[in-house]
Amino acid sequence: MKTTTDQGPVVMVGNGVEETAELRTTSIATVTRWLLDERPDLVIPEGSRLILYFLRTTKYDLDKAKRKLMTFLNNREKLTEWFKDRDPFRPEIQELLDIGVFLPLHQKDALNRQVVVIRTAAHDPEKHKQDDVFKVDKMILDLLMHLDETVSVHGVVAIFDMQGVTLGHALQLTPSMIKKSVESWENYPCKPKLLEFVNVPVHVNIVLNVFRSFMSAKMRERVTISRKGSSLEQSITLPLELGGNGESYYELSEHWKQMVQDNASFYAKMEENVFHL
Repeated sequence: MKTTTDQGPVVMVGNGVEETAELRTTSIATVTRWLLDERPDLVIPEGSRLILYFLRTTKYDLDKAKRKLMTFLNNREKLTEWFKDRDPFRPEIQELLDIGVFLPLHQKDALNRQVVVIRTAAHDPEKHKQDDVFKVDKMILDLLMHLDETVSVHGVVAIFDMQGVTLGHALQLTPSMIKKSVESWENYPCKPKLLEFVNVPVHVNIVLNVFRSFMSAKMRERVTISRKGSSLEQSITLPLELGGNGESYYELSEHWKQMVQDNASFYAKMEENVFHL
């Protein structure tokens, strides 16, 4: 949400915190100085929005922004299986883009939050690595933030469609894999506002309990589980497969595959320096 004052536009980032031009400029400068003291090897190009995004997601709590930013940077360097070799034309990435494992909807919800459908059982666990699935998820999430900075203000609602999930899918999600996934979500520069698991078979509850065990108390409060459809049907046009009248998973997959391919240079630049976000 934006308002305007004599000093220019003001962005409301939550809990009554107003992002003015002055607050934005001084806070970015403060975090930049700290970061370059901690990591003099980093290069932060002019126009980078990464620090701004972390300030917004922490409502300008500088200590929290620093902590989350450093964890994010460490994860990018440590989790090479997710953040390296992100060429959209690699065969394993092409296959998962065709399947449509991570599908942002075109319409925002009633609170202007970005809604994404994560199809947890769309891939073949005997053929596709879970690490590659997470890689594609992060590629599209990064592209969302690159294309639309309001995602850093209003956050993300994730609908996990578990239709067709099998034991093979569950076995891919080891406790260490789940821990990495949760830590990444909690330290990404966009707020997870709601994690809604739908079409959940009873036998998957064990895996979901492991997910929740690694979550912060605040994130656990944002988890909902349904054996049927999404509660968002009143506030957004859902895809056909979720009982709505929106685009099908196939149509969304086609769109996002093209978007990812069209932005191949963005991924190359980010792999060179994450501050190109």
